Amino acid sequence: RAGVADAGEAGSMLATRESEGEDGRRRLRQWESQQVELKKQMVDHNTEDWQSNEDFAGLERVGGVDLSFIKEDEVNACASLVVLSYPDLEVIYEECRMVCLNAPYIPGFLAFREAPFLEEAVRRLQHKDPSLLPQVIFVDGNGMFHHREFGVACHLGVLTDLPCIGVAKNLLHVDGLEEKHLLKEKIKDLHERGNAFTLTGTSGKVLGMALKSCEKSTKPIYVSVGHRISLGTATRLTHSCCKYRVPEPIRQADIRSREYIRRNANTS
Repeated sequence: RAGVADAGEAGSMLATRESEGEDGRRRLRQWESQQVELKKQMVDHNTEDWQSNEDFAGLERVGGVDLSFIKEDEVNACASLVVLSYPDLEVIYEECRMVCLNAPYIPGFLAFREAPFLEEAVRRLQHKDPSLLPQVIFVDGNGMFHHREFGVACHLGVLTDLPCIGVAKNLLHVDGLEEKHLLKEKIKDLHERGNAFTLTGTSGKVLGMALKSCEKSTKPIYVSVGHRISLGTATRLTHSCCKYRVPEPIRQADIRSREYIRRNANTS
């Protein structure tokens, strides 16, 4: 009887795995289809008057979003939205909220796991106090610098219909772009704050910019278009928002989300 039971359990486990596998394939097909449709709505050029001004006159509020995870926990995280005054870069609004990321992480589809919570934070602010809504959002992640040229910054931008900029700390190995000898030499040539070079894939497409954002940093950050902004404008604005290596809106969102997790962990 034990053998029969074991066989039954094994059969049940196999059926469960097959079901999960089919669910995963169905989810991936759905995400691929949704990503294609959302990408059709993405705008990769300037749409706002302030974007064409040398000093960004007319820009008063810049936003930053970030997700920080509890240590050794890939499901529970803190979603943070901050809004800073521009050009002073002082925090004028912040919201942190614990969220549960039930969607799996699939490379190339990170936005489907994270963007819904970031969009909800923007919507809450829009409902609560529209006068504080950011005129542009910095996203901790890539925009067009992505396997299908539609990363989390593009995704969030289209969902909120706000200008978005993707800023990544690490180089995504896509379209032949890797930290090979030639790229390392280009990075060495970034001597001064504000120095930058284009990230052009083997396909010939310009996917982003490598930017030396502060004097003390030896590593560049990688800027890409999210939505409703050109790459040149996105790079200039990112540079103007950097006190340290990471743009201040993202840095403040990260600081506050991590502090929120620490406070809540201490009281639990």
